[in-house]
Amino acid sequence: MGNRIANAEMRKKVMSASDAAALIQHDDNVGTSGFTGAGYPKAVPGALAERIKRATEAGEDFRVGIMTGASTAPELDGVLAEVDGVSVRMPYQSDPATRNRINQGTIDYTDCHLSHTTQTVSRGFYGALDVAVIEVTAINEDGGLVPASSVGANQTWLHDADKVILEVNSWQSSDLEGMADICYMPLPPHRQPIMITKPSDRIGETVMRVDPSKVIAIVETDAPDRNTPFKPLDEDSKAIAGHLLDFLDGEVKAGRLSKSLLPMQSGVGNIANAVLAGLLDSPFEHMTSYTEVIQDGMIDLIDAGKVDLASATAFSLSPDYAERMNDEAAKYKNSIILRPQDISNHPEVIRRLGVIAMNGLIEADIYGNVNSTHIMGSRMQNGIGGSGDFARNAYLSCFVTPSTAKGGAISAIVPFVSHVDHTEHDTHVIVTEQGLADLRGLAPRKRAKVIIEKCAHPDYRPMLEEYYERALKVANGLHTPHDLEMAHQMHRAFLKTGSMR
Repeated sequence: MGNRIANAEMRKKVMSASDAAALIQHDDNVGTSGFTGAGYPKAVPGALAERIKRATEAGEDFRVGIMTGASTAPELDGVLAEVDGVSVRMPYQSDPATRNRINQGTIDYTDCHLSHTTQTVSRGFYGALDVAVIEVTAINEDGGLVPASSVGANQTWLHDADKVILEVNSWQSSDLEGMADICYMPLPPHRQPIMITKPSDRIGETVMRVDPSKVIAIVETDAPDRNTPFKPLDEDSKAIAGHLLDFLDGEVKAGRLSKSLLPMQSGVGNIANAVLAGLLDSPFEHMTSYTEVIQDGMIDLIDAGKVDLASATAFSLSPDYAERMNDEAAKYKNSIILRPQDISNHPEVIRRLGVIAMNGLIEADIYGNVNSTHIMGSRMQNGIGGSGDFARNAYLSCFVTPSTAKGGAISAIVPFVSHVDHTEHDTHVIVTEQGLADLRGLAPRKRAKVIIEKCAHPDYRPMLEEYYERALKVANGLHTPHDLEMAHQMHRAFLKTGSMR
């Protein structure tokens, strides 16, 4: 790996993962790289988990706070949660072991907008950032750090942390150098306008920077990112994609969009990837993307010449596509830019570019309020991620979901969501396999009718219509009619019987 660590002083700091983990102490706040299972440290977290396990078995307290860009993988979140080694976690996660600890109340989880992440840590809301553990592809001769497959919050962690541990991963393609556009976002009142007027604009440099005196360890690794393959497209996903693409085609015909649309943002997951796949056969050309993550479908669109440029903060690729990116990163540098998440998710840029946002949900109510995070009101699933950054500021804010879950036992359309992440004011379009509800310009009572008619599953439509008619009779005002005694009856039925029916 000598050619991956070109800086002579940095080479002197190479050590084992165990030795590096020994430099992290109980109660430290640790900022790590990683965003949607890409570019997270692979070795030090496991070594730290072993150290925590030994300390716990000896009757000692040993837990750390973990701050990341977004979700990571079992080699980080999983191993630390399994030894009960995490006291605080933010801003987003998707790991089963971590999720269980959060819902058991043993991890204090702060679920926050990804565009807010770095400034909340920098302002000390969680205390000092003691250590940063960051994966990089290479260290250049001048000390510049070449980002791996995610940028996320890395530059801020490198700036804020008292001590820095670097993992240099030779699995990550050296051809990733040049893909990133790195700039450090200062805190208010020292911020300047972000001079991005189209997704292809670059405003920083291609490497991250760190004070060399803060680097206390470098660990060499050779391990892949761990993302699961996307599921094959099912009929519901194809139907959702079809409804949305028909809607966009209608916007073009109405003169509100051009054939190249506007820059797209797509949330993570199988349905979002299905929408991207649907764009392959669409009439739209020379599209662009200003988003958080590059998924398989986006790579296909780039390969097909349908997308000219995609700006994001990380990859979220299946194993096959991750290998393709490693093999052909030099080619994709012409079509992909990876930025810090406080730039990729910045409201100023999203609003200026007029982004078309497409995100998933857990449930929506008949007036358009959306729950993206909580199961039955109390149980955390993953987190809000960047959906709020985009939904609130997008030119078009679209939410997509199958109309039912758990084999039909749960309706995704309910009278009143059990938790609100996105209010009705930030929801322009809701799409299920049943149809698409265009809510723009509609008052609440009209929203309710179109959401029930277009998006609810036929098995649940009569229940929702009955609720709405009852609410019209008993509500304390008819602007947004609710029957507060019955608003969560479907949720209560599921908790009692295992079905909303």
